Formats: sequence, C-alpha cells, structure tokens
Amino acid sequence: MALIRAVEAAAPATGLMLKWPNDLLLGSAKLAGILLERQEDRVVAGFGVNLAQAPQIEGRATAALSTIMLISREAFAPILAASLTRELERWRTDPVASQALWLESAHPVGTPLSVHAAADEKLAGTFAGLAPDGALRLALPSGEERRIHAADVMLGTA
Repeated sequence: MALIRAVEAAAPATGLMLKWPNDLLLGSAKLAGILLERQEDRVVAGFGVNLAQAPQIEGRATAALSTIMLISREAFAPILAASLTRELERWRTDPVASQALWLESAHPVGTPLSVHAAADEKLAGTFAGLAPDGALRLALPSGEERRIHAADVMLGTA
C-alpha cells in the first residue's frame, strides 16, 4: 500500500494496480517491485521503482513512471518514506483495514492466475482474495482452494 500511495502522490495516475505478492503494475506492465528480507527480529524492505526508464525483461511488459511524469529519486524517496510510515502505522493499528485497502488496489477477485509455487508445481486458478495472514487464496478449477505463501504469480494463465 505504501508504494502505490507514494506513486499516486508523486504522479496521479490511472491504471495502477497491485499484484500479489510484491508488484505494482501500470496497466499490465510492471512499474515497481518490493523485496522483503528478514534479518533476526527485523524486516528489511527494498523498493525498486522504474522512475526514469524500465528494463527490458523477456516475456514481461515493463513501464516507467516517466511516461506519466518526471520525478527524481531524490524527490521520490521522501514521498515513499512518508507513505511507508503512514501505512505501517495503519497496518499495526488496523491490519484488517490495511488488507481491505490492498484488495481495493489489487487485481479483482476472480482474476485468472498462473502460480509457480515450486520448480515442479504450476497451478492455474483464480484469485479468491487474501487469507488473514496475507497469503494468496487461489481457487482451483476443482473447487479446492489453496493458500499460497510464496510463489511467482502471473496474471492470466500461462
């Protein structure tokens, strides 16, 4: 939520969408991503935002914020830091509201997904929302629902 709110503050845009677990899309193209790493009792968050240009990634559409507006990393960093502070406080005080806001900004329930949970496991299903712990709820064609805690997720079926 912090990342999408920061981008919205820097460059009001339409077509921004969160993709579970860690991407921000502009239309169908990846604009930004988040990496989280746990170190002892702390979590380190890394944000990669295509401000000026987007890398070429084979088989994947990418976008840069510069197609909407030019902003330097020096100008964007404090916007992101303030947004992260606000959203972290919201998550600490009302995680249910945080999750509801995430869902409002994400791909809709029912969106077809292709999930690569392990090297030998590829699942196709539809987005059924988030579990209370933030796991992706994947509705399989069989009617079964799987909770996904870590995976490569692509919109659509591949």
